[in-house]
Amino acid sequence: MKNANVALLQLCSGEQVRDNLAQIEQQIKQLNAGVKLVMTPENALLFANAAAYREHAEKEGDGPLQQAVSDLARRYKVWLLIGSMPLVSREDPQRITTSSLLFDDQGVIRGRYDKMHMFDVDIKDMHAHYRESDTYQHGEQLTVVDTPVGRLGMTICYDLRFPGLYQALRAQGAEIISVPAAFTRVTGEAHWEILLRARAIENQCVILAPAQVGRHGATRRTWGHSLAVDGWGNVLAENPDAVSALKVRVDTGMLKTIRAQMPVMQHNRFQPVLIAPVEKSSSNKE
Repeated sequence: MKNANVALLQLCSGEQVRDNLAQIEQQIKQLNAGVKLVMTPENALLFANAAAYREHAEKEGDGPLQQAVSDLARRYKVWLLIGSMPLVSREDPQRITTSSLLFDDQGVIRGRYDKMHMFDVDIKDMHAHYRESDTYQHGEQLTVVDTPVGRLGMTICYDLRFPGLYQALRAQGAEIISVPAAFTRVTGEAHWEILLRARAIENQCVILAPAQVGRHGATRRTWGHSLAVDGWGNVLAENPDAVSALKVRVDTGMLKTIRAQMPVMQHNRFQPVLIAPVEKSSSNKE
């Protein structure tokens, strides 16, 4: 897309970290110079099992995975969101979280979000039983960060089903909300686009959702369909099933008009309750 300033990388990540990093770099290499912010899906660096996640979990700001991502951001001069990777919990060093990390174009971490809602469900697919809470500790903090394309609220995958989180992010000034995901094919076909457009409409925010696609091991299949939705609920761009970057022009200027004409935040009689302080963010907006 001409004049694109954001890229959503659609990946088919697996158990080999080096291969996943190479896949990310290959897509970033093909972007135009106007892209300022690159987003990757959930499980971008490692799509494996509980034992592997625990083995590769790093302390924030320290570890080979984070160093590799920092180098990519700095080398290609882009802000880079890792949709999720395993990190050591901030509350309990004996546990891990599945976390989004946002790096600026100098390779510095600007934001961390630990997934709040654990995907503990039964699905009629080959994998059948999903129990994220067996591996991860749920997060406790909201994260909103200033980026070159707007003020970004961070979520991960299953969070999408909990509108209160999105209302809380909007209340903290979010203009854009990231939804890096690895939706199953079953749930993706049924609910993915509907939920993304609903969150955009309800909160008058741009929703950016980079996704995993394809097969991951013997039993996991993901839906793909990376999607960008504007604050009126219009689909700006979609990538159904290709392992490639979805480029989009994000303009938060239109949000002011939408919010002024339909001031839903002021009309809302059920104000969101913040369960924890917002993660500190940079005040430098480019």
